[in-house]
Amino acid sequence: MGEAVTVGRPSGALRKILVPLALAQFICSFAGSNMNVMITDISTDLHTTVQGVQIAITLFLLVMAALMIPGGKLTDRWGRKRCFIIGLLIYAVGALMSAVSPGLGVLILGNSIFEGVGTALLIPPVYILTTVLFSDVTSRARAFGIITGMGGVGAAAGPLIGGLITTAISWRAAFVFQALVIGVILWLSRGIVDPIEPDPSRPFDTLGAILSGAGLILVVMGVSAADNNLALMAILVAVGALVLTMFFVHIRARERRQEEPLLSTVLFRNGTSNLGLVTQNVQWLMLMGTAFVVSAYLQVVRGYNAIQTGVIFTAATGGILLSSLAAERLAKKYAQRTLIMAGFITTIAGVVLLLALVNGSPSAWAFAPGLLLIGLGVGVMLTPSVNVVQSAFPEKQQGEISGLSRCISNLGSSLGTAVAGTILVSSLTNRSYAASMIVLAIMGVVGLGAAVFLPRRAQPALEVQP
Repeated sequence: MGEAVTVGRPSGALRKILVPLALAQFICSFAGSNMNVMITDISTDLHTTVQGVQIAITLFLLVMAALMIPGGKLTDRWGRKRCFIIGLLIYAVGALMSAVSPGLGVLILGNSIFEGVGTALLIPPVYILTTVLFSDVTSRARAFGIITGMGGVGAAAGPLIGGLITTAISWRAAFVFQALVIGVILWLSRGIVDPIEPDPSRPFDTLGAILSGAGLILVVMGVSAADNNLALMAILVAVGALVLTMFFVHIRARERRQEEPLLSTVLFRNGTSNLGLVTQNVQWLMLMGTAFVVSAYLQVVRGYNAIQTGVIFTAATGGILLSSLAAERLAKKYAQRTLIMAGFITTIAGVVLLLALVNGSPSAWAFAPGLLLIGLGVGVMLTPSVNVVQSAFPEKQQGEISGLSRCISNLGSSLGTAVAGTILVSSLTNRSYAASMIVLAIMGVVGLGAAVFLPRRAQPALEVQP
C-alpha cells in the first residue's frame, strides 16, 4: 500500500492530490445545475419544452444516484484510479455529444446517460481515495471539507458560469467548457497513485445493481410524471418501491449465503449514519430544487435571459464560499450536530424569504437575500453531514459507506429537481412557484428534524457484523 498522507506531509503534496479530486467533484456538481439557466435557449434551439429540459436534468442526476453504489463496487475490481480515469473519459464523450446534439434525444443520451454514467464511475474514487490517502483524522476532515465545499460551489456557481457562457457564446459552449475541464483533471491526475491493488476476482452483484438502479429510476420518474398523470405516478412509485424491496431481500439473502452483496445491510443498522444520510439527501434536495425552480421561474415567467438569471445566483455562490471558508474554524468551535441544525434553519429561512419577498416584487434582486441564506446554510452543513456518516464506520467499511453516501446525496438532487420542478412546470405561474417553495421548506423541516436526533458529541466508529 502507498504511503498515507498525514498532517506533517508537505502542503504541496496535499494540494497535488486534492486539486484533481476536488475539481472532479466541482465539475460534476456544476453539470447538475448549469443547465438551469439554459432552459429557454435549449428548448428553443432543440424545439422542445421546459418539461423536456427538466427531464434531461433530472435523468442526469438520477443516473448518477442509481449507479453510484455499483460504481463504488467496481473500484474494488478495476482499481480506484482506473475507475476515475474511465469515468472522466466517458463524461468527456457525453459532454461533447451534448454540445453537438441536434435534438432532445441526443442531449439526453450525452448529458443524462454518458455524463451520468461517467460521474457514477469517477465520484466514488474521489471519496475512497481521500479516505485511504488521508489517514489522519484532521487531514481527512480538511480534505473532505475542500471536496464537499467545491461540490457546493460547483452547484451554486453552475447558473452563473453557464449563464455567462450561454449569453457570450452559446449553451453548447457550456458543454465544451465541461470537456475542457475534464481534460485538465486528466492531466492533473497523472501523479495520483492507487494505494490499494485492484482485485479482478472480486465478485460483483449484477442482479443487485440492476434491482437498485431500476427501483430508484422508477420512483423518481414516477414523481416526475405527477403533473401529467397521477395514476401513472402511483403505479411507477409503487413498482419502484416493490423493486427496492426485492433489492433488500436479495442482498440479505446473499449475506446469509456468505456471498458479497452489492451493499451490506449493516450500513443501515447505524442510527447516527442513517440520520446523517437523511440530512445529506435533504440539503441537496433543497439546493438543487431551489436552483431549478428559481431559474425556470426567472426565465419563463419573468423573461430573464441566461446571464441575468446566472448573476442572481451569485448570491448563493457567495454564501457557500463564505461558509466553506469558515468551515474549519466553525468545526473547531461547534459540534457537528449544531452546525447541521444551524444550516437547516438558515436554509429554511432563505426559502421562506424567497417566497415572501418575491411575491409581487418586480425586481429580480428580491431573490438575492433568500439565495444568500440558502448558500450560507448549505455551505455550513455540507461537510459536517459527510463527516457524521463517514465517521460512523471503521476503515474497512469506508468504501461502501462512501458509495452509499454519494448515492443518497445525488438522489436528493434528482428528487429536488423532480418534485419541485414538477410542481412548477405544471402551470408556470406565481402560484406554482409558491407551491414549489413551500414543498422545499417542508422538506427542510424534515432535514432539521433528523439533525435534532443526531448525537450531541461524535461517537467512535464501531464495526457492525452482518
